[in-house]
Amino acid sequence: FLPMHLSGKLLFFVCSFVSFVSVSAELSSARGAAGVPNTSIPPVPKPIDVHSTAATATATATTDRLVDPLSKNSKSLPEPSQLTPGGGDGNQENNNKPIMTEKAALPDAMKLLIGAGGIYAAFLYYGSLQEDVFRFAAADGTKFKQAWFLQVLEALANVIIGFIGMTIAGPTKGVPLKMFGISGASQVTAKACTSLALANGLSFPVATLAKSGKMAPVMAGQLLLGGATYTLREYLQVAAIIGGTAIVSLGKKKKASSASSSLGVFFIIMSLVLDGVTAGFQKRLKAETAKVGVKPKPYDFMFWTNLFMALTAIVIALGLGEVQTGITYCTENPEILSKIVKFAVCSAVGQSFIFYTIANFDPLVLSTVTTTRKIFSVLLSIFLKGHALSGTGWSGIALACGGILSELQSKARGKGKSHSH
Repeated sequence: FLPMHLSGKLLFFVCSFVSFVSVSAELSSARGAAGVPNTSIPPVPKPIDVHSTAATATATATTDRLVDPLSKNSKSLPEPSQLTPGGGDGNQENNNKPIMTEKAALPDAMKLLIGAGGIYAAFLYYGSLQEDVFRFAAADGTKFKQAWFLQVLEALANVIIGFIGMTIAGPTKGVPLKMFGISGASQVTAKACTSLALANGLSFPVATLAKSGKMAPVMAGQLLLGGATYTLREYLQVAAIIGGTAIVSLGKKKKASSASSSLGVFFIIMSLVLDGVTAGFQKRLKAETAKVGVKPKPYDFMFWTNLFMALTAIVIALGLGEVQTGITYCTENPEILSKIVKFAVCSAVGQSFIFYTIANFDPLVLSTVTTTRKIFSVLLSIFLKGHALSGTGWSGIALACGGILSELQSKARGKGKSHSH
């Protein structure tokens, strides 16, 4: 499935496995130490019959198994609607389903393994395909430049997967669509700016490492829009990532023209700014859903956000004439069409895990996971795509990685975020 040599495949999967296990362990410890509220299903009180001492032993035994809703002891249990996952509308058809006990709740460590592992596996290949798309050259030498058309296809793939997942899990009623619309529009614009940076000559390692500094706009967005505060150490960690990116760009042997690369730098800066705006609006989105008393499930997030992303991308792509030119280019070059299809599928799979993580953790936790993934994407690109780095460039990568590892260490020790409450 992967268009790589055997050594590339081995490196790909080893990096994915090792990185997501280590990050999951670090962030799991940090989440517990920081006292982040548990979003699991609330524990079910033990059904104790005060008129029978035998019922006490029966109630104790139910803590390690599912309770039969038809048994005589089930009458003292709470209504099943109180246990509806995600805090949804509590459909009546759930009344005949068995009631889960406290031990059936998914632990935070497992949630992080699912979220982080899925993000690493899908988006490492996603990054490789993204680089292939914008490095592709047709027989006449023309390259793919239709970034907004690419966002249309990617968002539509996510809408389809999100709709299927939301239908299976059951949609949550009463979600604030206005905030979803704002978040989706800013997010797709940020992604398009990243694609435009690559299309305008910025190398994949530099662009991806620059995006690893998205902790900076996330912090700024939450400071301005989310009311958060951060420690001096966190500011230094972000400075290390940004400084490392700058050093890598200086240590990279550039082949693109100066004007093209400058335009690419402009687009990657715009992408980072929009990342900060998106993170702030995601924080406000969660506050709005809490205010109206609903908690969207992961696929609610995925479907509604990508629906507005797709609508935004379609309007802009049509306005720029990229739909027709994009279709023509893909028709004339079937090889790139297959890469784009795989790219969109990887995005849909990866975003399933992204929205799962957003629904259960703070945006900065998600940012930490995606940032470490980008570091491994940079390393894979350097080793597998023929990029050359000087000693200065490698020192920049070491500095950026040091900032990220410091962030993980501070979370593990419970000295990370210091948000105001």
